[in-house]
Amino acid sequence: MSSITPEIIKNNLAGVYDPDTGVDVVSSGMISGVVVREGASGAKVGFVITIEARDRDRKAYLREACETQVKKLAGVESVTAVLTAQNSEAIPPKPEAGYSQPRERAVWNVTPVEGVRRVIAVASGKGGVGKSTTAVNLALAMQRTGLRVGLLDADIYGPSLPRMLGLANDKPEIVDNKMVAPVAHGIQCMSMGFITGDEAAVLRGPMISKTLHQLLRFTHWGTADAPLDVLLVDMPPGTGDIHLSLVQQTPLAGAVIVTTPQEVAVMDARKCLKMFLKVEVPILGIIENMSYFIDARGERLALFGQGGGKRLADEAGVPLLGEIPMDAGIGAAVERGDMYAGDAAGAYAQAAQKLT
Repeated sequence: MSSITPEIIKNNLAGVYDPDTGVDVVSSGMISGVVVREGASGAKVGFVITIEARDRDRKAYLREACETQVKKLAGVESVTAVLTAQNSEAIPPKPEAGYSQPRERAVWNVTPVEGVRRVIAVASGKGGVGKSTTAVNLALAMQRTGLRVGLLDADIYGPSLPRMLGLANDKPEIVDNKMVAPVAHGIQCMSMGFITGDEAAVLRGPMISKTLHQLLRFTHWGTADAPLDVLLVDMPPGTGDIHLSLVQQTPLAGAVIVTTPQEVAVMDARKCLKMFLKVEVPILGIIENMSYFIDARGERLALFGQGGGKRLADEAGVPLLGEIPMDAGIGAAVERGDMYAGDAAGAYAQAAQKLT
């Protein structure tokens, strides 16, 4: 009977280090599935080494290093290490009943938007959670990575994107019977606000659908040679006509749901999320806005409770894309129609990275 045990193997492998991190392969969680079996002249040892998929070729040497390390042990007959690779993105938990993601978009027969590769809805189901601010800052973060980005303001009754992007005094030009979207900070934007100005949009349901169609389909977004990589659609509160019209008119790549930590916001965000799943639009993730506030002493304060976004993401089995801190600079920047690069910029950048 061999005296070699899985614990002895792991202790031995702790002598192999990942040069990138300086941490041994056991402490870093690379080693799993250690098996020891009896051979003719000693122990037959097997184990799994898991590395990041992007490092598959560069770190393949770890298999030989680990096998050599274990072979040094007296009483070991043979060693077999299996190298596997996985993506760094955490696998979201299995969704609860009623949250299954659609396998494919098959409900509506819709054609792609000319000059646009992907359309993503940014929605909340509730007003006042900073959805438009989130849409603008996501667009800015995506644009900084080199993507061609557009913003469609689908809030027909309460358009705010022209003001937030510093375009309140702009009017779209008409070229070949289509509107040319005004540009701010490298982002193309189209909104009912360019047409109505300070006047109220007094429209009934059928006209809402037609108006959205005009803004979406009769705007020069991109060209065949240089299409927009992504068009973000800032949705209005609720789950009404505009949401259904967008789904009927546009092959959405997915939806991002914005909430704040407290349950009163999560409750409406949950309804919005389920509405998109019902019409077979995948949920790309949750963004929790106003997650916390850093006071003058550097202390993190949860002014509106905590964990609401994470709870919703977990129950739906989708990623939590980011937790955006409260920052007075954000509000001041959008009031000026300016870009912002304060404490929240990193959180927006991380969320944008997960969507691209």
